Amino acid sequence: MNCFYKKYTLQFKQPSGTSRGELRKKDTYFLILQDKEKCSIGECNRFSGLSFDDRDGYEEKLAEVCNRLMQQEPQIDLSLADWPSIRMGVETVLLDWQNGSKQIIYPNAFQKGNFSVPINGLIWMSTYDEMKKQIHEKLKAGFRSIKLKIGAIDFDAELSLLSFIRKQFSEAEVEIRLDANGAFSFTEAKEKLQRLAEYNISYIEQPIKVGQWQEMALLVEQSPINIALDEELIGLVKLDDQNQLFSTVKPPIIILKPALIGGFKVSDHWKKMITAMGGDWVITSALESNVGLNAIAQYAAADRNKYAQGLGTGQLYTNNIPSPYMVDANGLHYQSSQAWDFSTLI
Repeated sequence: MNCFYKKYTLQFKQPSGTSRGELRKKDTYFLILQDKEKCSIGECNRFSGLSFDDRDGYEEKLAEVCNRLMQQEPQIDLSLADWPSIRMGVETVLLDWQNGSKQIIYPNAFQKGNFSVPINGLIWMSTYDEMKKQIHEKLKAGFRSIKLKIGAIDFDAELSLLSFIRKQFSEAEVEIRLDANGAFSFTEAKEKLQRLAEYNISYIEQPIKVGQWQEMALLVEQSPINIALDEELIGLVKLDDQNQLFSTVKPPIIILKPALIGGFKVSDHWKKMITAMGGDWVITSALESNVGLNAIAQYAAADRNKYAQGLGTGQLYTNNIPSPYMVDANGLHYQSSQAWDFSTLI
């Protein structure tokens, strides 16, 4: 058995605006495990500036992991709590290996060789005119769940975008989700949440920066809009810290990004915690290639959840790994008639 890692730079088709600036390219890593008969691939999606394991020693840790995988060391993923993106890559490559090295991570996701996952349409941060254009295109295409990243342009302009949607579609016809990425101060958030509520918002992610648990708890208690925790979960690996977060904030919704929190077993744990509180969860990709997106999509599909997930990122790159996926307003669809092409990796 041989194992190695490969760094791969994904190129955006067009610059994509986020709270961390405009993205034109993004590095990711692949774990490749092979013998004479099989070859499995998992993605270690380190997100620069956001991942808990975005630090020195990353490639050295990958080299160590490859050596341990070649020795077929059991329970390797359990030692990677402080390296969440690597832990997900290990978890994924081993599941792929166990299931025949066909990029089948969760066999129970499939029905007659295919599956679909409902998704929201994502509106990237940009100028007012460009964001309005994106919204128009998503609505015209038939998306009935729209997610806007806010906090980048004038707030009144952002309200105008929400009005643009609501003048055409009611809450029952089109769901609106928001993601502030911690853009507001606590004082700003209280006032802005009241104004945003006029547009019947489904939920807003992370209105204030991470680590302000008492302030977030007050917002959750007082906000007319459901508040979802996102970045707040990143790097929170100790059970006592997780329990303290939930007991303090009491979030109604959490956003699960497997590559940023440590993979699928960890996601299962968070799902059990939020469900026990009577809350809900949404699974979201974090700009993975199609390899990582495939694993997350199968994980979501296996749950048979009808809620729109945040998995519409597979068409962002010029050099993504060709895959059996296609996206439309009805969701992300795996089509077994199409094939993977790993020629750029192996």
